Amino acid sequence: MAIHSSSEALVYQSGFGNQFNSEALPGALPIGRNSPQKHPLGLYAEQFSGTAFTVARSEARRTWLYRIKPSAAHPRYQRMDRQMAGQEQGPIDPNRLRWNAFDIPVAPTDFIDGLIPIASTSAAEQADGVSVYLYTANTSMQRAFFSADGEWLVVPQQGRLRIVTELGMLDIEPLEIAVLPRGLKFSVHLLDSSARGYLCENHGCALRLPELGPIGSNGLANSRDFLTPIAWFEDSSQPMQLVQKFLGELWSTQLEHSPFDVAGWHGNNVPYKYDLRRFNTIGTVSYDHPDPSIFTVLTSPGVIHGQANIDFVIFPPRWMVAENTFRPPWFHRNLMNEFMGLIDGAYDAKAESFMPGGASLHNCMSAHGPDNVTAEKAIAAELKPHRIDNTMAFMFETGKVLRPSRHALDCPQLQTDYDACWKDMARTFTKEPH
Repeated sequence: MAIHSSSEALVYQSGFGNQFNSEALPGALPIGRNSPQKHPLGLYAEQFSGTAFTVARSEARRTWLYRIKPSAAHPRYQRMDRQMAGQEQGPIDPNRLRWNAFDIPVAPTDFIDGLIPIASTSAAEQADGVSVYLYTANTSMQRAFFSADGEWLVVPQQGRLRIVTELGMLDIEPLEIAVLPRGLKFSVHLLDSSARGYLCENHGCALRLPELGPIGSNGLANSRDFLTPIAWFEDSSQPMQLVQKFLGELWSTQLEHSPFDVAGWHGNNVPYKYDLRRFNTIGTVSYDHPDPSIFTVLTSPGVIHGQANIDFVIFPPRWMVAENTFRPPWFHRNLMNEFMGLIDGAYDAKAESFMPGGASLHNCMSAHGPDNVTAEKAIAAELKPHRIDNTMAFMFETGKVLRPSRHALDCPQLQTDYDACWKDMARTFTKEPH
């Protein structure tokens, strides 16, 4: 695959949910119609639908592609011998769980072979819910891939990635994210020697910006900061393997052409990237610690109004100024189910044993909060304005219980002593106020 040099800065279109259009060749986009009888450049028109045809216009996701060969030009898919081991759900476990970071493999491993199944809300044939993976890789993909099971939210923790898609290229690095629509063909190329990060596969409604409510018209993630690629195509007759994930299984076919042969496209079912450092954090300027919902970057609505199928929430650098307030996240038990990861630095609610690349899982009504060391410091702290800096933690929060995979429960990265961080919570109760 011939792609641009990694030193060549990519160009993007900005905005969220727009009706974008882009052509890599003049005349690639037909005027006044989507499917002309004869395209002037001899391209095939193909619609890429991410929603049912009859959903409300505001929910519709579709893009028209103009390509050298239609996606239908492929032989039968065959189930691959190599599958993702241990992705089936493990036994029911209500305990709080935490994992150390997974090591980069020694053997050559691309992005797809490096997927590590961690948790899912239900079996692979689910029509909503999420599945959570970690990834580790040390070599670029020499094949193409798509997931028929859901859209992908990619959260790098280590190493830069160039994601080549049917609609163009995205470069992302740690502290940035990318979202790839369900069914979009792509290939991941490493721009550094290795890569590691997190992946949420969303099986439900497409991710979108949360409503701002009383916040008003500005704040949190701003639409103009989301970037979508411009058209780029490859005219190649070199054979390429195309892998798809279908109901949790990997299937492959051999193409006699590049799947990245789209010379022009228009629509809103598109890949995009976002820089988490541009998030406009909202917080208290009086007292109490606000609900973590004010840190939501993207959300996928669930069946119950106001209860998300998945919220992507971040905890970025920010000022803390709350008066007469226990400033770390409060101790809580939650209807929602929280998978947390750490991209950079330290998380302000955990002083020890939660390092970048690690993860934790607190399911429905699982009691959690700051560890003992953090709580003691927060109670005794002199309350003056201070900045939480050099940090970026995130949370995949879902309304459905996340069942850990068999692999996640059996792997050596699982911390067997996680509960100990709350073991020595001091008794500070007195019958007389002070």
